[in-house]
Amino acid sequence: MKAPIVLAVDTPDLEIAKQWIACTQESVSVYKLGLEFFLTFGHEGVRAINNETDADIFLDLKLHDIPHTVTGAAAAVASLKPRFLTVHASGGAHMIAAAVAAVPTTDITAVTILTSLSEDDLLRIGFASPALASAVALASLAVDAGARAIVCSPLEIAAIRSRVGADIHIITPGVRPALDAGSDDQKRTMTPKDAITAGASFVVIGRPITQSWSAGAAAMKSKARAIADEILQ
Repeated sequence: MKAPIVLAVDTPDLEIAKQWIACTQESVSVYKLGLEFFLTFGHEGVRAINNETDADIFLDLKLHDIPHTVTGAAAAVASLKPRFLTVHASGGAHMIAAAVAAVPTTDITAVTILTSLSEDDLLRIGFASPALASAVALASLAVDAGARAIVCSPLEIAAIRSRVGADIHIITPGVRPALDAGSDDQKRTMTPKDAITAGASFVVIGRPITQSWSAGAAAMKSKARAIADEILQ
């Protein structure tokens, strides 16, 4: 049974990406293709991944520009039919609405505050409010502008869910499986199971699964299954 996992396909090798999908698709619901992937492989790379799986595609481009430019950028990837396409909520209501209008069959997904940022980082950038209040305000703005999904830290899930209601998808990176307590550049974290319990729709997981590739496809398949079971139990 698939779990509400978004697997971050962060590799510069398209063939390896296909193999990751082949050995995890029994456990993973969505595959995230980020900016590096898209700039390396383009439309054809996304289509190649689409051909490998019946899972949804999360195209994580984090568009952030004036509304006219975002309209064109979103329209340029419309033919790929991603389930989710990210924009920065801080681009404002008009920008988000422009993306929604450009790809009406895709869930425009607004990124609130990057999980790599600490409270001190936010103050230095110039945010007037702490992360929680800022993320809730950005999520509310984005949903009012037509976004159908939100990306936020797991620590902001409950407050954002309370504000945006049950029909909006909440997708959270910054989760660390209980069976894998390693650390990297995510600063505000939670276990995947706890994130789903708090109200997340999907959790983004990358290295806790993909680093097992070094031990072979069977090891990666087993790791994905173990994390999926941890969430579903």
